[in-house]
Amino acid sequence: MSSTSLRFGAERSYPLPHAGPDARFTESLVNSVAAVLVGYGYPRLDAPADRTALESTLAAFLYTPMENDI
Repeated sequence: MSSTSLRFGAERSYPLPHAGPDARFTESLVNSVAAVLVGYGYPRLDAPADRTALESTLAAFLYTPMENDI
């Protein structure tokens, strides 16, 4: 149990189990998260490498790697 679980009295909801493609994880989702960041004053994600890094970071937050599902 993490310190967050202890502090708030609830188990974590993320990362989610991930066994394959998820129709909810779209370019639109990445664009929406990028827009929220810009709305909070962070720089635009104009470089393809920045957008790729955001997509990878979101996937890491959202999903449990398959190797950990054993």
